[in-house]
Amino acid sequence: MRALLPRCPPGCVATVFGSFSASRDEVVARAAMRHHTEARGRPQSPDYRIYFKTPEGKYISPFHDIALIAEHEQEKDMPTKKLKKNESEVVFNMVVEVPRWSNAKMEIATKEPLNPIKQDVKKGKLRYVANIFPHKGYIWNYGALPQTWEDPNHTDEETKCCGDNDPIDVCEIGSQVCFPGQVIQVKVLGILAMIDEGEMDWKVIAINAKDPEANNLNSIEDVRKSRPGHLEATVDWFRKYKVPDGKPENQFGFDGQFKDKDFAVEIIKSTHEHWRALVQKQTNDHGIECKNVSCNESPFKCSAEEARDVVAAAPAPCPRSNPVPPAVDKWHFV
Repeated sequence: MRALLPRCPPGCVATVFGSFSASRDEVVARAAMRHHTEARGRPQSPDYRIYFKTPEGKYISPFHDIALIAEHEQEKDMPTKKLKKNESEVVFNMVVEVPRWSNAKMEIATKEPLNPIKQDVKKGKLRYVANIFPHKGYIWNYGALPQTWEDPNHTDEETKCCGDNDPIDVCEIGSQVCFPGQVIQVKVLGILAMIDEGEMDWKVIAINAKDPEANNLNSIEDVRKSRPGHLEATVDWFRKYKVPDGKPENQFGFDGQFKDKDFAVEIIKSTHEHWRALVQKQTNDHGIECKNVSCNESPFKCSAEEARDVVAAAPAPCPRSNPVPPAVDKWHFV
């Protein structure tokens, strides 16, 4: 892995890795109160968006303005440190895009101002993931780590693949079914190296820090021992989920084996480094919209008024949802 970028200047939101002064419970309690959402447009339609804001009503980007590490949400001027590999209290923020057992392919709109969550559209139609027997929709809460970016300019040393131009993905395996736009705090347990049509698409395995089992799950091996078949089902799901759409099976680095927490954290560090270069305009942005409200040294920083104008231009909220196509409930045998 390459070394982290030099320390960001004062005022720049640069998540850091290091020791923590608060307990995990304290970190989670503080972080859980910091993010609200505002829906615009009609659910189950191409114009539906979920915008993010602070409790004070200030609109933010979930991609750029939510801290990677929950503990450092408001600690914006700290030196970059190397994360101790035995550190058990590291709590990351996760932006939930898709609740477990649902099918709508919701995602952070990386190429729209303020990066709201929207439903992906392909060939003019809303995208839904297929139900691959015996699964129903996504088999975990699915989302992303903020302030990370899988850089298409960067070739992974092991897989020789370039990043997929998105924040790094997370599969949260806790018992709670979350909702789109929920920001939760998670413990990282391991990572899977998926290769999607030749692009590197890491999948972080994590658990909600509030989950009753969080204290018992501290590694990918803990997951393997306590949840027989869960990791195997995860690989099978990612391998086959695009097949009903006529796509080939996805491939994996490391022979489809999960890498451990320490390896996962190193990958997260690397994607955070790439994100820092992105928002400071030090690399090709590949069309990513970097508008943010909190990084003073970023040329993409905007005022609260500009952010409010972005949301005001979106369609008005509509409480009535369009019907879900009946074909979404079909089971596929692959």
